This record gives sequence, structure tokens and C-alpha cells, in this order.
Amino acid sequence: MSRNFSAFAIICFVFAGFTAGLIRPADAALFHPKTHDLANGMQVVVIEDHRAPVIAHMVWYKVGAADEPPGKSGIAHFLEHLMFKGTPTVPSGEFSKIVARNGGRDNAFTSYDYTGYFQNVAQDKLELVMRMEADRMVNLELTEKDIKTERDVVLEERRSRTDNDPAAQMREAMNAALYLGHPYGIPVIGWNHEIEALNHRDALAFYRRYYAPNNAILVVAGDVKAEAVFTLAEKYFGPLQRADTPPRVRPQEPPHRAARRIAFNDARVSQASWQRKYLAPTRTAGDSKHAIPLSLFADMLGGGTTSRLYRELVVKQKLAAGAGAYYNSTGLDLGGFMLYATPSPGVKLADLEEAMDKVVAEVLKDGFAEKDLERSRTGLLAAAIYARDNMFTSPRIFGDALTSGLTVEEVETWTDRVREVTMAHVMAAGRSVVNIRSSVTGLLLPEGEAGK
Repeated sequence: MSRNFSAFAIICFVFAGFTAGLIRPADAALFHPKTHDLANGMQVVVIEDHRAPVIAHMVWYKVGAADEPPGKSGIAHFLEHLMFKGTPTVPSGEFSKIVARNGGRDNAFTSYDYTGYFQNVAQDKLELVMRMEADRMVNLELTEKDIKTERDVVLEERRSRTDNDPAAQMREAMNAALYLGHPYGIPVIGWNHEIEALNHRDALAFYRRYYAPNNAILVVAGDVKAEAVFTLAEKYFGPLQRADTPPRVRPQEPPHRAARRIAFNDARVSQASWQRKYLAPTRTAGDSKHAIPLSLFADMLGGGTTSRLYRELVVKQKLAAGAGAYYNSTGLDLGGFMLYATPSPGVKLADLEEAMDKVVAEVLKDGFAEKDLERSRTGLLAAAIYARDNMFTSPRIFGDALTSGLTVEEVETWTDRVREVTMAHVMAAGRSVVNIRSSVTGLLLPEGEAGK
């Protein structure tokens, strides 16, 4: 069972480009959540949605791969796997089986800034899953056999998802090159040699340090009444003791003074590709005023078939089979803005890169048409409205945002912020981020092919 989860996938799903004329001022509030704080520090968020008798129950911990001790890469993801072992009341391996027997499904995910666990179940099973989730927050039991078995599972996961995938290996190398000092340059799954050394002591120390109600957020969405959820949360999570969890202090990036470049050759690569990633602010790090405008800049530059990159490189010049840009505005620390392209048959990667640089330079100099901005704005706002249609999306939006330093109010007023963006804001954001000195360029190449 896969337990990796991508924050980028969440944001793309929620705020990707749709087109519709649905947006009205009355829609400014997105989900109308209700909140409650337990005395032990746990935050509870409820999004009522009574269209079907089902619920999504999620616990998000404010700890991820970027919070790991030096030399222990992968411990956050490793512990995520181990959380499906036993407690004194739930035998080892039974957690998911109990959920399944009650007609639900569950899983978990680890990112740089958080670790999360969820169950999608019928309305009348909420108390069951809340009781079990509260139980494993403080009562996890691990044996040496559990450690060895699950460590082997994680090592195999790394082999299958990264070591056997040239594109994944290049992404890993690009991240390591982009971040000079920040732990975002270390893969979430961990480096192979450090995973191999993780042990029972490491797992329990990390668990006791970070898994506690004062370091967690409970998000419940679906056919529930908020007061009933708050009552259950007080019953099951309320009695749990706080932990002495440290503040989230991480190494930060030094000034970037030189562009970096990576050429990754592999015999399994049949089609070359080009990528460039720039260090970029998020809504909670760096020059955050650029974050929301940068979302619109990314969409206009490379967000789909109507974007400038696609029209110029794919349709007009026929140099690329595909080209685009993407950006994720959430993250506790500085994130990345990505450009990418795949050459058409017979086109040299160097020629495609030159054309890409020319299009981006023209955009930075001349800007976009106002109609492009309005199209992108309408798409982002419509996607936010459509996000309401899936009750399993809303708790993921809140969990991702709240563990990355945003507030409930900032999630709810996101559409207002999008409406306020002007073309001047968009261009200022793009020009501040597209700086070659704060970038890494990656070339994915067949074996024996030279990169410029």
C-alpha cells in the first residue's frame, strides 16, 4: 500500500486551471469551517457537508522530512509506516483491517512539512476511527521485528520509485543542487545508506518527540455536526498529554550566487527532457507578497495549452512536444518555481533551451495581455469552487495549509487575494523569481548523449 502523498498534487487538483463563469462575491468564503482548540493544544477543524452519509477523518502532524535530525533522513516516512503496527488494544497490522471491515479505507502520507493519516468511512464509524487514531498517537508499540520488516519495505519502495526511475533520480539530484543548506534538498524517503541505519531507538525517539496532541491538527469533513465532532475530540484526544515538542527551527538558505546545472544520463531514457527550477517564496516564507501573483504568473506562462510556453514552443515553433511551468504556493520555507519542456523528434535540447529562455525573457520584458490574466484568474477561482464538490479534498487543503504556517482565515479568503492581484503584481512576482543565479537546470539524457 502506497503511503507517500504529494502536497503539490493536492494544490494542483484544487487550484489548477478550470474555466467557468461561476464566481460571485457571495462565494468568497470557501468551506465555512468551524474550529475548536483542545486544552492540550490540538486544533480541530470541521467542514460540514451533508450531501452523503460519509466522512473524511484526518490527523496531520506538524512534522515532516525537513524536521529530521541530521543523519536520520527518512525517519519521518519510516515512522509513518510503523504507525500501522500495534498498540495494547489494536494488535499489530490490524488497524487498516478494522477500517476495511467497517467499510472504509485508510492511508497515510509524508511530505517535507507534515505527516498525515486519514480514514474515509461511513458517518456512524467516526467514533471508531477517532478512538483508534487517538490510541496510536500515544500508545504505539514497536518490536525489533517490526523495525526490520518495515525498513526493508521502505528500502524496496525507494528502489522501485526512485532508484529504478531516471526521472525521479534527476528530480532528487536537482533538489539537492537547488538547496544549498536547507533540508528540502534531502529526499522525503531518505538517502539509502541512512535508511539502512534507522533503528528501534531512532523510531521511538522521533515518535515521542513529535507525535502529541499539541503538535497535531484534526480535520473532519462530511456528514457531521461540528459540535458532535468537538465532543468526540474532547473525549478521545482531550485526555492525551502534551509533549515537549521543539519549535520548528530549520537551517535556512544562504544567498545564491551561481547557477547550477545537472546532466543525468541513463540507458533507460529514450526521450531527453529539460527542466529548470528556481528558488521561490511561498505564502509563509521569503517575499510572500509574491506567492499568489506567482501562481497566476505560472499559469499564464505554462499552465496549459493556452499558456505562452505551449503556444510558442509547441504550436508555433514546433520545437517541443510539451512545455510548461508549475508552482506550489504553500510550504513552511522557500519553495520552487519550475519550467519544463520535452523536445520534438529531431530537435536538439540546446536549441529548445535557447528558445525557452527567449520566450521567458520576452514575457519578463513585455508582460501578458490583460485577457490572459483574467482567464487565469477565472480558472483559479472556478477550481476553488469546484473543490467544494469533493468532501475528501477540503480536509487536505486545510491540513496542507495549517501545517505550512497558514491560518483557517487565510484559506477561506484565498479567493479574495486572487481577485486583488493586478498585472503589476504578477510581473513583479515573475521578475523577482526568474533569476538564473537562484536556479538549477536539469537535462535528462539517453546514455552517451552529451548535454550542453
